Amino acid sequence: MNIKKISEISGVSADTIRYYEKIGLIPPVKRNKNGVRTFDEEDLKWIKFTRQMRNAGLSIEGLTHYLALFSEGPQTVPERKQLLAEQIAVLREKINDMTEAVERLEYKLDHYDEHILPTEERLRQRKPVKK
Repeated sequence: MNIKKISEISGVSADTIRYYEKIGLIPPVKRNKNGVRTFDEEDLKWIKFTRQMRNAGLSIEGLTHYLALFSEGPQTVPERKQLLAEQIAVLREKINDMTEAVERLEYKLDHYDEHILPTEERLRQRKPVKK
C-alpha cells in the first residue's frame, strides 16, 4: 500500500505517518526501487498502535520511552506495565473531570429557565462600578 492508502485506512495523515517514522514511533517503512514507501499490514498495526497511544494521552516522549523499553526485551515488561497503569490513572482523572463538567452543564440546562435566566437578568440590571 502507498502512503495515501495507509493514511485513509488508519485515519492518520500522511504527514503524521512520515513524522512518526522520522522520530522512530514506527519502524522504518520498506521502500520500492524508486524510494517510495510501501506499507504492509504490520506497518498499519504500528501506525494504529501509535495513534491509539497518542489518543490515550501518552506524550511523544512517553511513547518513545515505552518503545525503547519494548526494544530492550521482556525484562522491561514491569516498567512498561507501570507506564500504562500511570496513563490509565491520568485518563480516569480526565474522565472524572469531564463527567463532572457534563453533569454541571446538564443541571444548568435542565434548570435554565428557573435559575439561570433570573440570575442573568439581575446581572444585566447592575450598574458597572465607576472608577
